[in-house]
Amino acid sequence: MKVAAAAYPMDFFNSWKAYEEKLTRWVSEAAGAGADLLVFPEYGAMELATLAGRDVALDLEASLRAVSDRIPEADALHAKLAQEFGVYILAASAPVFDPELGARPVNRARFFAPDGSMDHQDKQIMTRFEREEWGVVAGGPLHMFETALGRIGILICYDSEFPLLGRAMAEADLILVPSCTEALTGYSRVRIGAMARALENQCVTIMSSTVGACDWSEAVDMNTGMGGIFGPPDTGFPATGVIAEGTLNQPGWTYADVDLAQIAHVRADGVVLNRKHWDDQTGRDVIAAARKLG
Repeated sequence: MKVAAAAYPMDFFNSWKAYEEKLTRWVSEAAGAGADLLVFPEYGAMELATLAGRDVALDLEASLRAVSDRIPEADALHAKLAQEFGVYILAASAPVFDPELGARPVNRARFFAPDGSMDHQDKQIMTRFEREEWGVVAGGPLHMFETALGRIGILICYDSEFPLLGRAMAEADLILVPSCTEALTGYSRVRIGAMARALENQCVTIMSSTVGACDWSEAVDMNTGMGGIFGPPDTGFPATGVIAEGTLNQPGWTYADVDLAQIAHVRADGVVLNRKHWDDQTGRDVIAAARKLG
């Protein structure tokens, strides 16, 4: 299969048609390059708030609700494009008010199949900004998606930095890591997390990023990142673990070919067997006792 990771700049829209044209252009480009799976970034859907005007987009609470209100339309468009181009699409995540989960919004990434069907993954652990200033809360549990491309899991941005969440994806062939990071420090944390999850699960991780400045938003005003596809630095994969990577802050797609047979092989007969040996930690993972030295 060929996968595509987005370095995605958010825009100010004066009409729904402008958003529709942009998304269609991005999907068409990746599909035209032969991609089977397209990964958009965390909070890339915040650009939908601009459809309600600049004042709404700049207001933290109002922007949450403005985006959430547009998600049904955005989902219909993504489903249509997934069918039209015959691709899987992880849509840019969005704040979604889900009455079944309470009064505050969750950070939700929606996943679309080539037949137009969809499911979703909610973020598990909130960053300080999300929990302290924005009031975005943890959503529903982690899921695994059985697809024609293999088993796929999703760890949204900060979630990728927690190994136990990664371990919950031990059966995934691919882990998608949509991210939204303000500075190089944040981007680096998520990149390191994505690479660590590929190492310990001996799988492929696909990281997408928001890029560029958005003077119409307090939440996503500055964005740093690039697309990246990572694997275990072991048999059949690059020695660095970097399968493909874009250019920092340059908008566009980063592509890579991924072979499920390579993943199965490294898991069965790699130079090391991190995934298989995970449980060897049990009993040794207690808080280490302090011993005086010197």
